[in-house]
Amino acid sequence: MGTSDIVTRLAPAERIAAHIAGFADEFVALRRDLHRHPELSFQEVRTAGIVAQLLAGWGYEVSTGIAGTGVVGTLQRGSGSRRLGLRADMDALPIQEATGLPHASVNAGVMHACGHDGHTAILLAAARYLAEAGQFDGTLQLIFQPAEETGAGAQRMIDEGLFQRFPCDAVFGLHNWPGVDSGHVGCVCGPAMASVDQARITVRGQGGHGAEPQHAVDPIVVSAHLITALQTVVSRNVPPLDMGVVTVGAIHGGAASNVIPDSVELKLTARAFRPEVRQLLARRVPELVRAQAQSFGAEAEVDYRLGFPSVLNHAAETEFARQVAIDTLGAARVPADFRPRTASEDFAFMLQARPGSYLFFGNGDSAPLHNPRYDFNDALIPLAATYWASLAERFLRPEQA
Repeated sequence: MGTSDIVTRLAPAERIAAHIAGFADEFVALRRDLHRHPELSFQEVRTAGIVAQLLAGWGYEVSTGIAGTGVVGTLQRGSGSRRLGLRADMDALPIQEATGLPHASVNAGVMHACGHDGHTAILLAAARYLAEAGQFDGTLQLIFQPAEETGAGAQRMIDEGLFQRFPCDAVFGLHNWPGVDSGHVGCVCGPAMASVDQARITVRGQGGHGAEPQHAVDPIVVSAHLITALQTVVSRNVPPLDMGVVTVGAIHGGAASNVIPDSVELKLTARAFRPEVRQLLARRVPELVRAQAQSFGAEAEVDYRLGFPSVLNHAAETEFARQVAIDTLGAARVPADFRPRTASEDFAFMLQARPGSYLFFGNGDSAPLHNPRYDFNDALIPLAATYWASLAERFLRPEQA
């Protein structure tokens, strides 16, 4: 089936939306229950148990224990050969919630501050509709992934045979996004989110008395120059029309005002959209750090670790997803100028393994992601579930149609 065939026909969204509206309140309640009981990466035992129980009750073949706490629900209907993967993430963050809401986290220091409770509820609502009334011919693979926040869950599921055990011709995911109008959908072809890598830098000098700096090699001064010099990697090495970010987020060294320490530790993150820019940052950051430290008579050790790549949406699947959004929600809710985000997502690994696309649903005027005052917009649950169901019915349309 070509892309033009995919995008020209769509099951009536009104039929899907009306069905989902009949039980939408149940999934709002479920979302708030998940919010009250958040679980960190690879600890999503309660969440996975709820997901598995619900899917089984609706007639899905349920597989658990993938990447520890991952769950896949499979539903096959008819004789169609096409197979679709839809993914939701389940884990929370190590943040103390400050919303004061009735459904605030009861787990101290753990919070759904990124909306994964909402993503799980959305996919479950779509799963129920598709089991009860879905009009499709083929195989659904609903992927509930652990440990997105640590960047470890997607790759581990893939390493444990995700796409061999649960074949997918394409895979799609979504994320809510604060600051984007509620219910608006962002579709980006190509780079949609940045790669993320981290470095731990140890600057080793020679400690001494603060009153006699001439007898020391001050790693704090060296680190100050390093931080400034690192900004030139983007401004002078990355092409001006490309995106690169180098941010030093932590610096630790010294304990007293009159003591020059032996060493200082810095931690940084590096991000890019294009793989070649990512490679450039991975090369230039260690080169510059070591050379800059040496110029002061110090040494620098750089532990540069690749995290996960940029989210690279595939063209055909993104155009398909965009057309489904336009036909389901209306063109006014699908801005043509939606821009990539510099945050990162380990769904990137799934897009390296299979064609697909990653979408953004506006969360409205909420607190930012990873903020202790953030809360997911429950109005998105029936809307996004209707979108998922529409996309599934169109992707898995009867082959003779």
